[in-house]
Amino acid sequence: MFKKVILGFAIFASSLFIVFQIFTFIHTMFSIETITIPGEEDVVIRTGDNSANKLTITCNVDWGEDVLPDMLEIFKEKDVTITFLVSGRWAKNNPYLLRKIYIAGHEIQSHGYSHKLCSKISSEEVIEEIKKTEGVIYNLINIKTTVFAPPSGDYDSKTVDICRKIGYIISLWSIDTIDWRPGSSALVILERVLSKELNGGIILMHPKEETVKALPSLIDAIRERNIDIVPLFQLVDYESYLPKL
Repeated sequence: MFKKVILGFAIFASSLFIVFQIFTFIHTMFSIETITIPGEEDVVIRTGDNSANKLTITCNVDWGEDVLPDMLEIFKEKDVTITFLVSGRWAKNNPYLLRKIYIAGHEIQSHGYSHKLCSKISSEEVIEEIKKTEGVIYNLINIKTTVFAPPSGDYDSKTVDICRKIGYIISLWSIDTIDWRPGSSALVILERVLSKELNGGIILMHPKEETVKALPSLIDAIRERNIDIVPLFQLVDYESYLPKL
């Protein structure tokens, strides 16, 4: 009987592993870099000008307050400013750190309020996610957000229409560190980024320990290619995207 239980558990665990592998494969095959919404061009940013010798680092924040101070220190030492896209609930719970990011000169924009997937919620909820975050950030640092990074890069035509109506740009990426995935060591992160076309690129990262370890070498390698690292608003012209309200 005991052996049967062990065998059953082993089969169950193996099944879960196979399902995870299939999910990872599907996620890779149908990544945000290949899926587009017809007519999204006036709202969605995926990359900058490929002929420009500059790129942007964006950091989506819904956790990571334990490593963010180290990340900020590296950016300060390297004289780099990036774009942080923070969730409203994170900003509300970490006002001191939000202000520290802002005072350091980094651009701050929206990652929604509670990390809900836009394609899985109603239009009213999408609007609430964006506007509630806008209010929290404005109350804390007197900045009105105009850029929205949808959690997990998940969005649909409804999200595009809403952002167009309320005057928001959707921020995606052209280079993904995938630093949240198990096995994403600092070396792996470096290889993922540096193997891609960097000119005009938008690098997506998160406040992860291995990402912080990779940052000094990553910044140096980018600069060795004579590419400047700038916030998103210096990579693309928001005015060419923002809907005319």
